[in-house]
Amino acid sequence: MRVYNFSPGPSVLPLPVLERAAAEMLDANGTGQSVMEMSHRSKDYKPIIDKTEALLRELMGIPANYKVLFLQGGASLQFSMVPLNLAAGDAPGIGKKATYIDTGIWSDKAIKEGAKYAAVDVKASSKDKAYTYIPDAPAPAKDDAYYHITLNNTIVGTRWDKLPDTGSVPLISDISSCILSEPIDVSKFGILYAGAQKNLGPAGTTVVIIREDLIGHAPAWAPVMLKYDTHVTESSMYNTPPCYGIYMIGLVLDWIKGLGGISAITKMNQEKAALFYDYLDASKLFYSPVEKQFRSLMNIPFVTMADDDAKKTEQETRFVKEAAAVGLINLAGHRLVGGMRASIYNAMPIDGVKALIDFMKKFES
Repeated sequence: MRVYNFSPGPSVLPLPVLERAAAEMLDANGTGQSVMEMSHRSKDYKPIIDKTEALLRELMGIPANYKVLFLQGGASLQFSMVPLNLAAGDAPGIGKKATYIDTGIWSDKAIKEGAKYAAVDVKASSKDKAYTYIPDAPAPAKDDAYYHITLNNTIVGTRWDKLPDTGSVPLISDISSCILSEPIDVSKFGILYAGAQKNLGPAGTTVVIIREDLIGHAPAWAPVMLKYDTHVTESSMYNTPPCYGIYMIGLVLDWIKGLGGISAITKMNQEKAALFYDYLDASKLFYSPVEKQFRSLMNIPFVTMADDDAKKTEQETRFVKEAAAVGLINLAGHRLVGGMRASIYNAMPIDGVKALIDFMKKFES
């Protein structure tokens, strides 16, 4: 029996994609071999990676002056690659200035990594209210190397409702948990990066979209694998890329295109999120701690209203356990914040959200 998987990542994948991958597991495109077995430099694999990039460019409207890379290391490696390539100086620990906005745990991790290579300036933070809102974003200094934000905050369930005005300073964003969930104007950014394991495919592949003028600025001492120009020059094949992950991303992109593209996915996501938030706002047991203006479409944390901490913990532990017993899995909140969380990525059908709400109503009563 298929369950409804509300995991924040690795997360639910579209059933048609899984079925297609299963059908092609032993013989992909009539080659008599699995994609898992193909040489990344073979004539059989090149059409796969080329099609995946073309679909991503089409669906996201990526301009011609941006390169698309399929890398490894997750978004966490980009916390290092961005400052290393854009702000690092002639020696480690000596770098240009860079602005960061702190909106959650992953932003904080990016800030700590960035500080190893750049002179990091955290211009605003929402930590004072447990990251339940997006702070006002001050303008960067004109000589800043870049301006970094996390567009959707997976753990705390917030998203930027409007982009900061950074002028000529490149805007950089981690979009791991919101890529392809709604329209993004790529031309507003210098670099976008995303781990695949939430909205794109299985874990192991990282997509980087980078404007051409930001390539080739890493210092000579930077490791070759951490230079963007290394991967641009070799079309993501300097070393063996995550071949099967790229193939799976292509299948997911094909599925999105078949549904009607980003506009169709956005409508579905807005409908799912509205349904769930409406229930939470009317509930006498559960509530969303996030300020309404900044609520994520993808990740929805919620808690119980019990005043006593012990009672709250008991209720929430019981809820997660009983939900799993009826096929609603991975609803526990992040270990650092507790509570519950429903990640309703593109592949989560609205029936899954309705099933969760029905269970919550029964639990509440």
